[in-house]
Amino acid sequence: MSESDPVPGGRPGDVERATALSGELTGQGVHGVVLAYVDTAGIARVKTVPTAKLAAAAAWGVGMSPVFDTFLADDSIVTTDVLGSPDGDLRLYPDLDRLTVLAAQPGWAWAPVDRITQEGAPHPACGRTVLRRTVAGAVARHGITFRAAVEIEWVVAREGTDGDAFVPAVSGPAYGAARQVELSDCAADLLAALAAQGVDVEQFHPEYAAGQFEVSVGALDPVAAADHSVLVRQTIRAVARRHGLRVSFAPAVLGQGVGNGGHLHLSAWRDGTNLHAGGTGRYGMTAEAESFVAGVLGHLPALTAMTAPSPASRLRLRPSQWAGVFTAWGRETREAALRIVTGTTGVRDRAANLEVKPVDLAANPYLALSSVIAAGLDGLSASAPLPAETTGDPAGLGADEAAARGVRRLPVTLTESVEAFRADDVLREALGPVLADAVIAVRLGEARSVEGLDDDGVAAAYRWKY
Repeated sequence: MSESDPVPGGRPGDVERATALSGELTGQGVHGVVLAYVDTAGIARVKTVPTAKLAAAAAWGVGMSPVFDTFLADDSIVTTDVLGSPDGDLRLYPDLDRLTVLAAQPGWAWAPVDRITQEGAPHPACGRTVLRRTVAGAVARHGITFRAAVEIEWVVAREGTDGDAFVPAVSGPAYGAARQVELSDCAADLLAALAAQGVDVEQFHPEYAAGQFEVSVGALDPVAAADHSVLVRQTIRAVARRHGLRVSFAPAVLGQGVGNGGHLHLSAWRDGTNLHAGGTGRYGMTAEAESFVAGVLGHLPALTAMTAPSPASRLRLRPSQWAGVFTAWGRETREAALRIVTGTTGVRDRAANLEVKPVDLAANPYLALSSVIAAGLDGLSASAPLPAETTGDPAGLGADEAAARGVRRLPVTLTESVEAFRADDVLREALGPVLADAVIAVRLGEARSVEGLDDDGVAAAYRWKY
């Protein structure tokens, strides 16, 4: 990563703009600004500044140790040859374009940050910078831009019930009207808060698991989509708290059953045209879109080190639970790891996209999107052929048929995901050596931290971390 990489923080004019914004925020009763980023373990870390100090943060950043790049979800620390020591400092620079007044947290605003060294260079483990670099590379090399969205699933419990156990706050069935009614007041406040924050909500509904809900938001450029993933979760948590509820975005809150997903939706565009629609390939895909999907499919085992990065992720990634645990693709096939979404006739030119299913919200959304895009671009560059579609449940395929189709189970353990990532030059190069090493160290550290625990113990260890 070079000093010429684009960095929003510290741009000319930011100080003047931040000064003006500070005055506007103060007039709206905002007293502090939350500066947020996501670490390698998928935990949103923050620092806050009084509104009056926003201009100083825009000019010089706010200090934070780089050690958090090797924090685990339980706040223990692992190391690499570069990261994990008590030495050094970084500066957090707020992206003023994404500054948002928090409707569910009166008195507060929020902004994602880019992490910059004290010498003014991008920090090589800053996932937001890596994603921006990946997106810029797609434009430069292929003339391609992307639209992306991250689905948000979570479960709700009552505050103060049974300690750290999970007791659903609602009792209605999956997709049931009863469950929606039980959470009606909270849900209405959530939709109002997201609308006030400029988040385009497309759907909100009760989901499959006990006490589970999902919100789907509109597609944006990948960096903004990742930002919204963090902002939406901050908002859900704050609204729920005001209603006496506790929420969890963990991949699994119980040792058995369906978990919380964070599916990625992604479409590639060139000159205003969606490459996933209007082509001569399968389901209207262009040849480039098919090769992009083939690239993601080929790198899926290694991708799980970014998209399903927690020991609790393995509790979710089980066959026949719509989690997408086999290297297979299909149109509207919810058991396939890659689901081709065509959309309804009349809107396919806008709606067609690729859904990546083995993703949960323990993932750092910036790393997940960077890695998936890099994998797809690798397939596009090589004009990789997309294998035959798989319909139905891949778990029902016989061994010979599965082998003939190239359908195989994704890594069953986090250690297996790490080994696949170690062997994947494309993904490690996309992240860069410092961040790739941090991913390996953190994933192996998480795996060691749960040695000897059964499924219920693993679920309990991560239940309230995300």
